[in-house]
Amino acid sequence: MKIFAPKETDTIETRAALDPAAVKKLTGLGAEVVVESGIGDRCDHPDSSYEEAGASITTDRSGALGSADIVTRVRKPSEEEVALLKEGAIHISFLDPFNEPELIKKFAGQKTTAISLEMIPRTTLAQKMDAISSQANLAGYVAVITAADRLNSIFPMMMTPAGTISPAKVFVLGIGVAGLQAIATAKRLGARVTAFDVRAEALEQAESLGAKALKIDLGETGGTDQGYAKELTPEQLQKQIDAQAKVCAQSDVVITTAKVFGRKPPVLIKKNVVDSMQPGAVIVDLAAETGGNVEGVTPGEETVTENGVKLVGLANFEGKVSKHASQVLGANFANMIEHFWDEEAKIFKLDLEDDIQKGCVITHGGEVVHERFKD
Repeated sequence: MKIFAPKETDTIETRAALDPAAVKKLTGLGAEVVVESGIGDRCDHPDSSYEEAGASITTDRSGALGSADIVTRVRKPSEEEVALLKEGAIHISFLDPFNEPELIKKFAGQKTTAISLEMIPRTTLAQKMDAISSQANLAGYVAVITAADRLNSIFPMMMTPAGTISPAKVFVLGIGVAGLQAIATAKRLGARVTAFDVRAEALEQAESLGAKALKIDLGETGGTDQGYAKELTPEQLQKQIDAQAKVCAQSDVVITTAKVFGRKPPVLIKKNVVDSMQPGAVIVDLAAETGGNVEGVTPGEETVTENGVKLVGLANFEGKVSKHASQVLGANFANMIEHFWDEEAKIFKLDLEDDIQKGCVITHGGEVVHERFKD
C-alpha cells in the first residue's frame, strides 16, 4: 500500500501528519510512504530526514493524492482535493464531521473511506491512536507557558531580602486532558492552582495533582461515553458562572478548556467577570478557535480589555510546539495503521464491525456509514 502525507496548507498549521519516526515504523510494516516536499519545514524535519527514514519525496501533490491508498493529514481537506482521491482510498485526518456535512457527502460520492480522528473511541485499546488526547495534552502545557509569558509577574513564591513575592493564582476551568496538563505545568512552575469541572471524578484527579478543587453543587452532571463533560442546563450553567466569577476576580491567570464536541463551546466567563479581574491578569481560552469560553475573546488574536486584562484567543496551541506535536500525532497515525495492518497482504484491513472502526469510519463504499451522520 502507498501512504501519502501532504504538506499542510493552512497558514496557522505547523504540524506534520507524519514525522520521520512514524515513517520508519510504517515502512517497517512493508508500506510505501510518500511525503510532500516541505512537510516538516515548520516542525524541524527537513526532507532529508524523511528520506533517511525510508520515505520518497514528491512535489506532485495532486498526483500523489490520486495514487495513494491511504492519505494521512492533520487538517480536513478541501472538496477539490477529495475529488482527486481514487476510489477505495482511505483518508485519515481531523474532519470536524458535525460541522462539515458537504465534505462528508463529497467523501461518500468519491467512494473513499473517510476516518475522523475526532471520533476515535476513548477506550484503553484505542488510546495509542487517540490524537485528540495527545494534542490536548500539549495544548494544556502551552496554555500555561503562554500565560506565564504574558503575565507581568512570576509564578512561584520567592523569598528575597526585599520581601516575599506571593505565588501566582491560576484558575483552570475544565479538567480534561488539557486541563490536567495545565494544572500539572502551573504547579511545576510554582503557582497556586484552583480547578473546576462538572465531573466529580475530574475534580479528584485535579486534587491528586495538587490543585484546590472548586466544588459547586450543580445537581446531576456527568460525562459522555466519549469521556467528555455533558452539556449543562441553562440553570446549571448560570450557577457555575456565578461561583467561578468569585475565583476569577482573585486570579492572576485563568485558563479555560471547555469544548463541546461538534457544537459551539459554552461561554463560562462573561464580560462582567472579566471587568472584575485585576489589571494585568491573563485569560487563555483554549476553545477560542471554535467560538470561545470567554465573552469578548477574539479567535486567533490577543486583546487587552479597558481594565487591562489580557485575553489570549490564539488558535492551534499545540502547534506552538510543532516538533513534539508532530511526533505524537505521527505515532497516533502509525499506531492506527499498524493496529489494522494485515501482515500477509501488507494492507490496511477495513472491518466496520470492529469497535474502533465503527466509531471513527464516517464514509465507506459510496455511503455515509457512521450512525451519527447518516442523516
